[in-house]
Amino acid sequence: MTTIPAEWRPHKAIWTAWPSAADLWGEDLEPARAEVAAMIRALSDGGDGDKMRVLAHGREAEATAKLALGQSAEVIPGAFGDIWFRDTGPIFTADGAALGFQFNGWGGKYQLPHDDEVSARVALLAKAAYKRHDFILEGGAIEMDGEGSLLTTRQCLLNRNRNPHWTEEGAEVALKKALGVEKILWLEEGLMNDHTDGHIDNLARFVAPGVVACQAPVDRSDPNHDVLEEIALELSAMRDAQGRKLEVVRIPSPGIIEDEDGDAVPASHMNFIIGNSTVVVPIYSGTGDDAVNALAPLFPGRKVIGLSSHAILTGGGSFHCITQQEPA
Repeated sequence: MTTIPAEWRPHKAIWTAWPSAADLWGEDLEPARAEVAAMIRALSDGGDGDKMRVLAHGREAEATAKLALGQSAEVIPGAFGDIWFRDTGPIFTADGAALGFQFNGWGGKYQLPHDDEVSARVALLAKAAYKRHDFILEGGAIEMDGEGSLLTTRQCLLNRNRNPHWTEEGAEVALKKALGVEKILWLEEGLMNDHTDGHIDNLARFVAPGVVACQAPVDRSDPNHDVLEEIALELSAMRDAQGRKLEVVRIPSPGIIEDEDGDAVPASHMNFIIGNSTVVVPIYSGTGDDAVNALAPLFPGRKVIGLSSHAILTGGGSFHCITQQEPA
């Protein structure tokens, strides 16, 4: 039976991508590259952490990646639309297979050449048996504990812009069959102005068996105040696939983070990536230290590091969105 290990289990590698498209990133290209490089170095941890495998699209991108990353990563030439490998890359199973899914640019919003080829390309590079499923699914839309539980949102998975024929029951059948999970835990909606339509990796994350982290609003001015409070209440009432009542840990949210036009952007400290030796947490504001300090006790034996993700966020996501772990 298919099993997807929890993210905190040992990794053979972490796959990510180098910001490569100047026309997409504009003036944020170099700042985004600097943030991605900092994340890669932190996860590599001087060779004591994760093996980092980084795709770069084009000769300029390949050269700049090798210059910036040095010995901290293996840089691999490969085509992709953009760097959101959590959504376009494969989901690796415990037995070394790679699962691919259909991808339609987050409901038709951002469809780029080569993005629908990423999962097969990464599987080939990983020398993993590849199986592609016939429904649309982004990796950031699901969160699994490795023990049969899957967290997601109705706003994303039941959105008519993904699998228009899906009912809640139909979605559960498809997810259980494809991913080997036993119980689907549904939240309602995600952050304001999130083009992913409520990806769970911005909202709530398993950090240990039976333990889920989610955010607490800074104050009433937080644009996601009501949503964050509702999420915590819903999680507190849930039991996982093993029958455990979920322990819910609240982490400070970044509060209101605005783009250059003054619009709220979906910044979240939940978009961390759990490496073999390091947990890298995106920070955007003065609440960053508070979030890192709140997360640190949840990962004994790992360093918990906060790194800037302002530039990456201009593309719509953060560290978890641009990575995909391959289990050991």
